[in-house]
Amino acid sequence: MRGVQLQNTSSLLTSQQNEGSVNDAHAVESKKKICCACPDTKKLRDECIVEHGEDACGKWIEAHKQCLRAEGFNV
Repeated sequence: MRGVQLQNTSSLLTSQQNEGSVNDAHAVESKKKICCACPDTKKLRDECIVEHGEDACGKWIEAHKQCLRAEGFNV
C-alpha cells in the first residue's frame, strides 16, 4: 500500500507542476507586446519620422519611450 501512495503523490505533484507551467504560459501571453503598447505615441512618433526625419522627432521618440516604460518595458 505504501508504494501505491507514493506513486499517487508523485503523480499529483507532477500534475500540479504541469498546471503551473500552463498558468505561467498564459500569464506571459496576456501581457501586452511592445508593438501593441502605446499606440497613440507610436503613431505620432512614426508620422513625425516619415515627414521630418528621425533627427527632428526627438520629442516624440522620447514621449513614446516614456509611455513604454510606464507600461513596464525596459527601453
